[in-house]
Order: sequence, then structure tokens, then C-alpha cells
Amino acid sequence: MANVELDQLLAAYPPVDKAAVEARWKEVQPSFTHKIIVLDDDPTGVQTVHDVSVYTDWTEETIEKGFLEEGQIFFILTNSRAFTRKETEAEHRAIAERVERISQKYKRPYMIISRGDSTLRGHYPLETEVMRATIEEHSNTKVDGEILLPFFKEGGRLTVENIHYVQDGNVLIPAGETEFAKDRTFGYRASDLAEWIEEKTSGAFTAKEVTSISLEQLRALEIEAITEKLMEVSDYGKVVVNALEEDDVRVFSIALMNALNKGKRFLFRTAATFTKVIGNISSRPLLEREELIDPASTNGGLIIVGSHVQKTTDQLEALKELTMLHFIEFDCHLVRDKTAFSAEVERVKQEAEAQVTDGKTTVIYTKRERLDLGKGMEEEELKLSVQISDAVTSIVAGFAVRPAYLIAKGGITSSDVGTKGLRVKKAVVAGQVAPGIPVWKTGAESTFPFIPYVIFPGNVGNVTTLKEVVSLLEGI
Repeated sequence: MANVELDQLLAAYPPVDKAAVEARWKEVQPSFTHKIIVLDDDPTGVQTVHDVSVYTDWTEETIEKGFLEEGQIFFILTNSRAFTRKETEAEHRAIAERVERISQKYKRPYMIISRGDSTLRGHYPLETEVMRATIEEHSNTKVDGEILLPFFKEGGRLTVENIHYVQDGNVLIPAGETEFAKDRTFGYRASDLAEWIEEKTSGAFTAKEVTSISLEQLRALEIEAITEKLMEVSDYGKVVVNALEEDDVRVFSIALMNALNKGKRFLFRTAATFTKVIGNISSRPLLEREELIDPASTNGGLIIVGSHVQKTTDQLEALKELTMLHFIEFDCHLVRDKTAFSAEVERVKQEAEAQVTDGKTTVIYTKRERLDLGKGMEEEELKLSVQISDAVTSIVAGFAVRPAYLIAKGGITSSDVGTKGLRVKKAVVAGQVAPGIPVWKTGAESTFPFIPYVIFPGNVGNVTTLKEVVSLLEGI
């Protein structure tokens, strides 16, 4: 499948009629009152929103708190991309059962969004399939279908004619031909989302059965026709949504709200843009240093780099150009030697504490080569990666000095640092410090209350973005 020039693709479609979209949105959105629960398989799903709650557990009490919030949308950080299949299945069964029970208690309809990686990695179709079965078991309704919408412009993820692309400069690369498709745990071949569904479901849903919402329909504002398409979906049929701009997602969402208000029921596997649009969350300017850093702090910041995708490694190399920072390589390959690994963790922690206390921002990064145990050992590798992540988060949890700020690079890394290192139970998303890079303000219960915690996805930004974010926070 060939690469595509972004400029040529954008020129191939008529522009969005923004005024008409806004008018239709104002007609429909006030009638849409479903509670929106976003299950985030790592913390990067809040990369488009602000002033929303993120909970880090899914007890019945926590889910009920989310339902009772004034806001329409709340997030639950599941971190399921770091889980085994068995753990993921148990987690999503419990969540779906509790959500359905609380919905019935308060007689409020809801929608569950499984927010997954915009480069198509994660436990799909397992998570949504488990929830579908659980919801149908505990309610008197059937789930009519599943919506797939991985568009995320800030990260350069665009879907055109069902082909999902990853942007690199002005070039769009079919997702199945990127490094993300070669993921050892969640790899795939197809770039056409209909074919990807067939691949991932092992043929249970074929490509020709998938309903497609085209850019032509969206740009022509064929809202009634799209609504009718959704009304015809049944038997948990799959729907792929194409999008080049956020307004394409808004047009689709208008039709979707119409269908939901008429009683249709869907599950969703989407990237971050859909959560912002359906939650009716406004855009806001990027966060400034003055909004994040306490001027009274004399300590350095702390940066944890765990992701092993090539983009992260390139960004780390660019970050090393900031010579005022202190860098520590954590030899995570020692994980198979318990004594040596424990000593390595303690060495890294003590060195980092000394540097941060001295006012020097410190970067702890895991050894860049992946731990490769060989073919067929993916589950064992995942378990070792969890042990490595636990070690990194133990450094944060036991850190003897409060950093001026904290950055975690990588989805699983940032989840574990937030939940196990910072011990966050509930955070508020302050906004984004760069496109697609969210900031939490931690709760009073956390290891470092109200610290700015920057969640930096492994697959977002260009080669200099990490360096630019750190430069902003350092005031240079």
C-alpha cells in the first residue's frame, strides 16, 4: 500500500462548512444526556480534554461518583494495555457490570468508550467483546454495533477511504506499514480498517460486512443518511468512521446522537478526539509555564522515559542536547537477576534524588534495547516489562524530594507512574502542554499533591517535542 502526500489528500475533499456544522450541533447536542464513561487503556487518552476527572480505580463507589458528577463525561484509567488477556477480561467484565447496575439505579442511559491507541495497538476485540456480553447479560437490551474511530489529528492519525494513516512530516504512511504494526504483543498487518477488523476478529466479522461512514458523506453533511445507516446496524455490526478533521468527527457525532436518542446502543473503540467531541469539550490554549511551575520551588524536575518506540528514542537523543539536565540510564535488563536488579534500582534512585535536590532536572531512561526472549514468549516478556515498570514506579513512590514537575514518557510507563508511583486516586486534567500531551494536576492524596504531571505518549510529537516541552518547563 502506497504512502500519500498530506497536501494532495487534503485538496481532494471539499472543506468543512463549519458554520453549518455548528448550527446542526446546537440543534442536537442539548438533547443528548447519556453519561459518557471513557475507559482509557493508558493515561494518554485525555490528550484532547481539560477540566475532566480521571479516576484510577473502578470500584462501584468510584463509578457511582463519576455518574453523580455534574459533568457529562469522566475517565477511568484501566491501563489494560499492560495487562494479560485474562486480567483484561476480568477488568472489563467488572466495569461493565458495575456501570450497567449504576445506570439502572439512577435510570440514566450511558455510553462506554474504549479509548485505545491511535496506532491500533491494544486488547482489541477482547475488551469491547467482553463488555458487550456483560451488558447484554445484565440488561434487557442488545448492543447493536461497535464504532471504530481511531482519528487523532494531533498525533497525525488520519483515516481516508477506510485506510488508517500515520503522519510523518507531509507523508502519510499506512498504519500497517509502520513500526507500531510490528508491536510484539499487539502487532497487525492490515491498514484498511475493515480488513483490520477481519484480521483482529479472526474472520468472525468480515471486511465486506463492515459499515463505512465516508468522508464524502461527512463533508456533504448527510446527517440523516448517516443516522439511517446507524439505525440499520444490528447483531453487533462494525462501523468504521473516516476523518481528516475534527469537524468530520462532529458531523458523525450529530448523526450518532440522533441514533442513540432513538434507542440504538453501541460500544466504541476510538482514539482521543472522539472523547473530546462527544463530550462537548471546548478547545483551550496550550498550558504556559506560569500555570504549572511553582516559582518558590528550587528543586529540579524528574523525567521518566520508558517507551521503546523509535520516536521516543529519537526524542530522548534530542533531549540530551540540553546539557544542563542530568541523565541516568537504568539497566532494566538486569530484571532476570533479582539481587542485581534491586541494587540497580537503589543506585538510580539515590543518584536522582541527589541531583533533583541540587536543583538539576534529572532524566531516568530505561536501556533502549528491548528485552527479547524469543518467539512465543510475548506473555513472559509482558510480565517482565511489568516488573520493570514496577521498579521504575517504586523510585517515584519512594522519592525523598518533591520535584518541580514530573514527566513520564510512554503510555504504560505514565500509567504506572501515576497510579503506583504518585498513588493518584483522582486527578483533574489541566489541559495540554503541547498538542496531544496532557497534564494532570494530582489530587491531595497523591505522593506529591497538586504536582504538574506531564503524560507524554510514546508515539506523539516530532523529534524535538520532548526537548521543547522540557525547555518550556525549565524556562529556557
